[in-house]
Amino acid sequence: MSLYSQRGVSAQKEEVHAAIRQLDQGLYPHAFCKVYPDFLCGDEQYVNIMHADGAGTKSILAYLYWKETGDSSVWRGIAKDAVAMNLDDLLCVGITDQILFSSTIDRNKLLIPGAVLEQVINGTQSFFDELKQYGVHIHFLGGETADVGDVVRTIAVNGTMTSRWPKQQLITNEKIQAGDVIVGFASAGKAVYESEYNSGLGSNGLTSARHDVLSKYYADEFPETFEPRLDEQVVYIGRNRMTETMEVPGFGVIPIGKLLLSPTRTYAPLVKQILDAHFGDIHGMIHCSGGGQTKCMKYLPRPLRIVKDNLFEPPVIFKLIQQNSGADMREMYQVFNMGHRLEIFTSAATASALIAKAAALGIEAQVVGYVEAADRPSLELATASGTVTYEY
Repeated sequence: MSLYSQRGVSAQKEEVHAAIRQLDQGLYPHAFCKVYPDFLCGDEQYVNIMHADGAGTKSILAYLYWKETGDSSVWRGIAKDAVAMNLDDLLCVGITDQILFSSTIDRNKLLIPGAVLEQVINGTQSFFDELKQYGVHIHFLGGETADVGDVVRTIAVNGTMTSRWPKQQLITNEKIQAGDVIVGFASAGKAVYESEYNSGLGSNGLTSARHDVLSKYYADEFPETFEPRLDEQVVYIGRNRMTETMEVPGFGVIPIGKLLLSPTRTYAPLVKQILDAHFGDIHGMIHCSGGGQTKCMKYLPRPLRIVKDNLFEPPVIFKLIQQNSGADMREMYQVFNMGHRLEIFTSAATASALIAKAAALGIEAQVVGYVEAADRPSLELATASGTVTYEY
């Protein structure tokens, strides 16, 4: 059993998928988000989409860093995480503008004061103000903030996004086909709309990242940050403190806590430009979130063989996690994005134009793989430690 499973979490969410198997899959079952007819207005040319997600256990890392350093600004990053994890899912069905957002914040009031709530809520609005500069308009409709200390140990920051969108402007993944190439867009670096280096970690796999990297000091000092029934052999088993630093080539020395807490990069400014110019050439889009580099297999419209033979070199944060945990490549690529968190399926002729648009925004991009015909779906990843194959 993997360390991830021993900690009570699952990269593939098997039980969740089993629970929802009987639910209506919407108009386009292979689309990245569920799409429904326009129940709001009854227009056959429009659809309704609603999506819910959040920062997950990354909020615990923010809690630890805040308690250890007194730096409350990390909570503004958690606000960005909750937004980006919703927004970038919606991007993958083509939605880039006129979005509604409602937040849901559950806190333990005895540990999380009002000043933290202010950072999260105001950070959310500030992020929306930044995105407006790139033509992405998200309207903050408030939400629910509840004091539920009997339910949450520290704080949970989540949100819901919804949109009414033209049916003819959707990306449904139905066009993904043999002969496509896959353009990957880096999760790490510093985009022109980011204020500092982004480690690329995002908001998935943070339970592993936290326990694998951080030392037993945190178990002793902050027992409120983990489930007490976990075996101590999987709790804070790393060697590091959040205030320790490591060298990031090209960006200098950065605290490990900051690398773990880098706000999830949104690709919204880029995707808006891509879809405005190349909508007809985009065959499919995948947000490599939960499930990492295996995420794409859930949305294929037919049996296909996916080969990713030119992946990005994993950013330093993933190397740190692997060095601490000893996890093999199969698990690392299932849990983490490992270098790119957005991929677009398109033609070879279009790929260079997408890469150029990314470069103009300071985002590294490259063709990471291709699609082949197959009798049964499979995924092949060429990693630094050899080829990893997943069959479905």
